[in-house]
Amino acid sequence: MTTTATPVTPTSSSPAPAYNPKSESTTAKRIKSAIFHIIALALVAMVLYPALWMITSAFKPNSEIGGANNALWSNNFSFDNFATAMEGIGGVSTLTFFTNSLILAVGAVVGTVLSASISAYAFARINFPGRGLFFGMMIATLLLPFHVVIIPQYIVFQQLGLVDTYVPLLIGKFLAADAFFVFLMVQFMRGLPAELDEAARIDGAGHVRIFGSIMLPLMKPALISTSIFSFIWSWNDFLGPLLYLNTPEKYPLPLALRLFVDQTQSSDYGAMIAMSVLALLPVLVFFLVFQRYIVEGVSTQGLKG
Repeated sequence: MTTTATPVTPTSSSPAPAYNPKSESTTAKRIKSAIFHIIALALVAMVLYPALWMITSAFKPNSEIGGANNALWSNNFSFDNFATAMEGIGGVSTLTFFTNSLILAVGAVVGTVLSASISAYAFARINFPGRGLFFGMMIATLLLPFHVVIIPQYIVFQQLGLVDTYVPLLIGKFLAADAFFVFLMVQFMRGLPAELDEAARIDGAGHVRIFGSIMLPLMKPALISTSIFSFIWSWNDFLGPLLYLNTPEKYPLPLALRLFVDQTQSSDYGAMIAMSVLALLPVLVFFLVFQRYIVEGVSTQGLKG
C-alpha cells in the first residue's frame, strides 16, 4: 500500500516593515521647518509689537497709557484722541499740516522723478565730452555731509528772499540734486539693451522720442522705487522745514507734531500718539501699495541685452 506524502506548506508570518530613511528625512525636515517658522513668527511679533502698541494706544484714555496699567488692548475704545489731534495747534488744524506735507511730498516725487530720469538718460545713453568727469563729480556729492552746506544754502535763499517758502525745499528736487536717485536710474538704464536705441534711431527717432517712448516705459520699476523713497524721505523731513519755514500755517506734519508735544507739555499722551499714527498712515499706505515694484526693480537688474 502506497502512501502519498502531503506537501507541507510553510506558514508565512507578516514581514517586518522595511527601514525607510527617506521618511525619516522628511519628518526631520518638517520639524526643522516648524521650528524655523515658530522662531520667525516670534521675531516678527517682537519687531511689530511697538507699532501695534502705538496703534492700540491711540484709542486708549490717558489713564491707561504707561504706568502699571499698560495692557496692549483696552476695553475703553474711543476716538477722542484723534478728535483732539485733529483740532491742531494754535488755531491751525491738523488737516492744514497734512496738506502741507502732501504738497511737499508730491512736489518732491514729481521733481525727483523728472530731473533724475532725464539726467540719468544723459549719463547712460548720450556720449558727450566730460561725461565720466561730471558723473564722478555727481557721485562725489554723496560723500558730502548735508550739514556742511546748510549755512551757505540758507544764506543764498535768504538773500533771494525765498525763506519761509517751499522753494528751498523743492528746488533741489527739480534740479537733480539727489545724486542717489540719478545713480539708481543710470544703473538701471545701463542694464537695458542698447539695440533698442539703435533700432529707434534707424526709424528716425531722436533722444526725446527714445526717452519718452522707449526708456520711460521700461524704467517703470526704477521710477516707482524712486517715488517711494522720495515720498517717504520728504514726508518725514524735519530739519529742512525747521530751517526754512517760519509761519505755522506752512508747517508740515513733523514740525506740527513737535509743536503739539510742546503745547501739551507731554501730558496728553493719547493725542500725541494719535497724531503720530495719522502722520505714519500715508507713508505706510504708500509703501504697501507700491512695494512690489521694489522687488520687480531689483529682479529686472538682471536683464541682459
